[in-house]
Amino acid sequence: MRISARADYAVRAALQLAASAEAAPVKAEAIAAAQDIPHKFLEGILNELRRAGLVVSRRGGNGGYRLAGPAASISIADVIRAVDGPLVSVRGVRPPDLAYTGPAESLLPLWIALRSNVREILEGVSLADVAGAELPRGVLALTESPSAWTNP
Repeated sequence: MRISARADYAVRAALQLAASAEAAPVKAEAIAAAQDIPHKFLEGILNELRRAGLVVSRRGGNGGYRLAGPAASISIADVIRAVDGPLVSVRGVRPPDLAYTGPAESLLPLWIALRSNVREILEGVSLADVAGAELPRGVLALTESPSAWTNP
């Protein structure tokens, strides 16, 4: 699975908003500077997050962006889906819409299992969890093996 730059930037922008939840709205320029995200690219991402109902915006001198709801109620999966669509697809097709034959037939349950695990992790972690550096125990357990940190 690959996390696109768009999804990475969207999650980082949402986390910046989560960290500023009690303050005034945050300007796109401030988010871009804090997270080292190209401003123009970020504007498009923030518009997608707004259309998905995850952020709200206000115009004017005191304007900017803020989360549309509590950070604890917005999952990382919500943010990624808002900018990239389905979490797991094969050649742009969702796994349940695939069909294989012969020796490749058992690929379908493999892709479904992968999707299930990706969902479990990304839907089970909220912006509040990450912004507060309090990842769920199950997620942290997956990082304990040294092999988790190396590239084969």
